[in-house]
Amino acid sequence: MLKEQFSITGMTCSACAAHIEKSLKKLKGVSFVNVNLLRNIMIVNYDPFLISQADIIKDTQSGGYNAFPLIKSSPVRNSELQTISQNNETAMLKRILIWSVVFVIPLVYIAMGHMFNWSLPPFLKGDENVIILALSQFLLILPIAYINRRFYLNGFKALLKGLPNMDSLVAIGSAAAIIYSIFAILVIGYGLEHGDIGKVQKYSHNLYFESAGVILTVITIGKYLESKAKCSTAEAISKMLDLAPKKALLWQNGQEVEILTEQVQIGDTVIVKTGAAIPVDGIILEGSAAIDESVITGESLPVLKRVGDKIMTSAVNKNGYIRFKATSVGDDTSLAQIIRLMEEASSSKAPISRLADKVSSIFIPAVMAVAVTAVVVWLLLGYGLEFALGIGIAVMVISCPCALGLAAPVAIMVATGKGASNGILIKSAESLEIMQQIDTVVLDKTGTVTSGKPQVTDIIASAGYQEQDVLLYAASVEQFSDHPLALAITSWATESNLSLLSASQLDIKGQGLKAQIALKQILVGNQKFIQAAGIDTDVLSQEFQIFAKQGKTVLFVACDKELCGLIAVADVAKDTSKQAVADMQAMGLEVILLTGDNKQTAGFIAGQLGIETVYSEVLPQDKEAVVYNLQKHGCKVAMVGDGINDAPALSRADVGLAIGAGTDIAIEAADMVLVKSDLQDVVTAIHLSHDTIRNIKQNLFLAFFYNIIGIPLAAGVFYGILGWLLNPMYAAVAMSLSSLFVVLNALRLRTFKASSVKITVKKEKIP
Repeated sequence: MLKEQFSITGMTCSACAAHIEKSLKKLKGVSFVNVNLLRNIMIVNYDPFLISQADIIKDTQSGGYNAFPLIKSSPVRNSELQTISQNNETAMLKRILIWSVVFVIPLVYIAMGHMFNWSLPPFLKGDENVIILALSQFLLILPIAYINRRFYLNGFKALLKGLPNMDSLVAIGSAAAIIYSIFAILVIGYGLEHGDIGKVQKYSHNLYFESAGVILTVITIGKYLESKAKCSTAEAISKMLDLAPKKALLWQNGQEVEILTEQVQIGDTVIVKTGAAIPVDGIILEGSAAIDESVITGESLPVLKRVGDKIMTSAVNKNGYIRFKATSVGDDTSLAQIIRLMEEASSSKAPISRLADKVSSIFIPAVMAVAVTAVVVWLLLGYGLEFALGIGIAVMVISCPCALGLAAPVAIMVATGKGASNGILIKSAESLEIMQQIDTVVLDKTGTVTSGKPQVTDIIASAGYQEQDVLLYAASVEQFSDHPLALAITSWATESNLSLLSASQLDIKGQGLKAQIALKQILVGNQKFIQAAGIDTDVLSQEFQIFAKQGKTVLFVACDKELCGLIAVADVAKDTSKQAVADMQAMGLEVILLTGDNKQTAGFIAGQLGIETVYSEVLPQDKEAVVYNLQKHGCKVAMVGDGINDAPALSRADVGLAIGAGTDIAIEAADMVLVKSDLQDVVTAIHLSHDTIRNIKQNLFLAFFYNIIGIPLAAGVFYGILGWLLNPMYAAVAMSLSSLFVVLNALRLRTFKASSVKITVKKEKIP
């Protein structure tokens, strides 16, 4: 099966999307179709041996829509094309709107001037000039109808295929008004010729040209504002695209060379100076700089990057000079991956949106049936054709499924963009919806709760020595080792501004190291290594026991057969982990620590964070079983991890969240990626999910409530009781406003900030 993305143009409402899906699903070889109205993107899974890409495009075009395939391997370029397409659509609608207004203003002035005692030219006044008045309106509606001809071309084409859409309703409604008005002109002409002034006066008041013109213009206003709002929903992606530099500065043959970013190759040495953006992903080879990664991680403060650190595309060098080796270029960069994830998430559908899809698929045929029924009923009640026709037009014009179709995708698009700006990459709309149902959060320890890198936590010096002496001796010996414990000690010495001593005669053993420093023999290793050298460690045995109970690794340092002191090293909890756990528990969530580490180490970390439930010494293959067991007991589980051994559990969980600094396999298996590797973002993701689903429910309520009230009002249900009757022009305004309100409500998510959300959890669920 192949999975292809297509860009679709010509869609105007959710019925369009539903009809494209319905039509393509009938084709042999097509297994899955998903059309996103907001982004105008279609995803199709198909068997290339049974159907071709050309067949898919041809079937789409037969429904009155245009389609072209997107570049599968180029998410950045696709996003640029989509942005350009959306901007072009907005510009086109703006031109149509301007010219429509130019002609509709004099049309309305001429048609309604007598009602408001507006000053009209003499040749448009009086019964003798009524034919000139009518023909003037006719001549003014022609350019409006032509400018907005896409409603008729698409609407009637869809109608002939048996797949009516919003354009069909507008086309039928406005065409009916124009045709009836042309009929009225003929009757007026007949009345003038035969001296039937009564008929002339009657039909001169039954011209609907201005209604048709206003309907077309107002709906175009709504579509233009809707298109502008759609552009706003993709703001996060647009910002990323704008920040990606077009050129890169390379170091080649001893000199600086400027080339296009797309020409950078893996392994090239790239230079980034103060104020410049990073063109590709890489690892710093020389220099240091304060890097602003806010566009990628959402972190507002610059991060100091040194030799060996990774840097990401589009981050900005605020201060410093660096040279780095390009490790990912083109569509493999972090920026491209983020855009790909955001595109996939915004193109997917949340389960809550399926209700709207089902309603939209039958909505327009039902509306047309209601309109016809209303016309017939009012005619049978003895009302005139013009009255009944106005009712039918109002019903068709006010009934637009756009609001229903936009209710979920606009909110999801804004939410995924907001998530990205906060360092949370959401892979699917479904995971975004499920996240607000989570009642249990399972946390891996190493690299998730903790930093994943050992750090020096304690230094104890024996009598006659200073802590600085202990660290200096240890780091001077360990500088020749790449062991994680050695790196922790040397890093701590560097941060303490110590200048390492020269060491010689280095002897690396399995449990420690030995070297000569200034004619002194220095030993660094575990207790057995030091004791084997005949050195007494009892003087610090009490401290050793305390650190061991805390799950810390202890290294002893000796100088010329005398114990200098000891250094405790541990993988400590991240600064934000404790607060994140407390926030989750305050929300009513059950937080569980799941790790392969020993019970002592796991218990110490859990105690620091306030976690009560701990699963320790769990084998990699058993982590998935723990999550499954929680689900069997009725828990909705979110799993947070970073390693290869976490991938099965991430896949099993209702929502898997991968730490951004984790392995590619873990990130691939997860539903969300926490770019900043910060547990606090789990809390933010839950808040965002709650706010998004609440917003979607509000949008659906607005859309359903609008139609529940609007359709009966337009059909004249309240006319006999309250005397309420909806003019087709006002119906057009109401229809446009409904979609606009839904989009504007969804855009409120752009102001999202994590807040306190209370979730009720039944603690007895946890086995």
